[in-house]
Amino acid sequence: MNAEITIPLYLFILMLLGALWATVSCIIIPLSHWIFRKRVRRDISNINTRLHIGIRRFQLTKKRILVDRLLHTPQASESITLASEKTQNPREIAQKEATKYAQEIVPSFNLYIYYRISYWLAKKFSQHLYMVRGAFVNAEHLSHVDPEATVVFVINHRSNMDYVLVSYLASQHMTLSYAVGEWARIWPLSRLIQAMGAFFVRRNSQNNPLYRSILQQYVQMATEAGVCQAVFPEGMLSRDGKLCSAKLGFLDYMLRNYDHQQHRDIIFIPVGINYDRTIEDRTLLRSLDPAAEQKSKWFVTKTTLNFFLKAWFVNREERATRFGYAGVNFGYPMSMKDYCLREKIKFSQLAREERFGQVDLLAQKLIKDIASVVPILPVPLVATVFIQNHEEELPLFRIKIGVHQLIDELQEKGAPITNSQRPKDKTITRALELLLKRKLIQEQDNVYSIVDKERQVLEYYHNSLAHWWEQKGNTK
Repeated sequence: MNAEITIPLYLFILMLLGALWATVSCIIIPLSHWIFRKRVRRDISNINTRLHIGIRRFQLTKKRILVDRLLHTPQASESITLASEKTQNPREIAQKEATKYAQEIVPSFNLYIYYRISYWLAKKFSQHLYMVRGAFVNAEHLSHVDPEATVVFVINHRSNMDYVLVSYLASQHMTLSYAVGEWARIWPLSRLIQAMGAFFVRRNSQNNPLYRSILQQYVQMATEAGVCQAVFPEGMLSRDGKLCSAKLGFLDYMLRNYDHQQHRDIIFIPVGINYDRTIEDRTLLRSLDPAAEQKSKWFVTKTTLNFFLKAWFVNREERATRFGYAGVNFGYPMSMKDYCLREKIKFSQLAREERFGQVDLLAQKLIKDIASVVPILPVPLVATVFIQNHEEELPLFRIKIGVHQLIDELQEKGAPITNSQRPKDKTITRALELLLKRKLIQEQDNVYSIVDKERQVLEYYHNSLAHWWEQKGNTK
């Protein structure tokens, strides 16, 4: 009974490793999962109490489950079958292709990354580059938005900073899901972007019906689940600074099966964005010239990194004269239930051509609503004074008088600027300093004039306000 039992060392090590594995897998891992889930539930509850629109269950569903659900909708199955018949390939190949598209599109929202990392980065980066102005045209209307509705911010697209600014300003009220382009698919940025709830959209995918079908199904699922979304109806960055006409794809995806009598309300909130300095202005203007030399990806990457490194290490006073203001205005919310009742429309029952006609009318209205809340900032005002005075050399007092005359005119037209928001003399001088530092204008004996070769850049900033002087319905 008391005899010693000896075992080989390697067997003892294997038994010890087995015991450790059993302890980890059966006790430590389940316990850590329980603690983590409990903390997540507590955090979700805490966050939802301070958000006007709470985090939707759809956003917290695992990506694998959402992909399976997406691929097993009747519409997706039909699209897979049609793709198989069109290419004369086995259905399994089309199924594999659709799965790849679904995994690419569907985000993997992470609460901690959104509120602990992305919000912090968005806030710090926005405030570091710009003096941020965020305003609600009527805060009372926004406070009355149905918390169960699907809120969709429709935004003019001026810069890739738009994502950062709106996320920062809206995160106190709701979590936003963006449609992002090819630029965000670079690893490891793609992981971070999807964890923030954004979903990728391939540009120029109109000739791929299977991809468009999977994308459409995802947008419809997210809309029906009440996920708050941010959409750029122009579909692209403005190249010349003007508002572009709306693309109908995303709006049609949201509305083609919409029944205002059965589905939750969709609330469109127009958002106007403007900058004293758009980071990509020269690049955007360059894209308008078909004869311009194409820059390599390495050159673009190097220039971008160099810009951000320099921007990060400038002091606050220098930033004020380098980047100036960034403004975001949130306009009046528009209820689709009210709109459908008023216009006597039922989108789910309309034929394709008729539905597109109605979506087009809605898109035009949304673009006009966005135009009506685009912020009036110092640099666009000063640029407009120069452009409207053509070749004249302007002394400082003429520029200041011109700015205040423009504001009077804009107020008469109903632009979103009050007397308390009028730029002071110091602000106008700072805007001139910003333009001088960028060598867009020149100064001699306190008299200012445009640098001829930079006229197009000044017109770009003037164009952000040009819709106020164009005929109604004539926005580009």
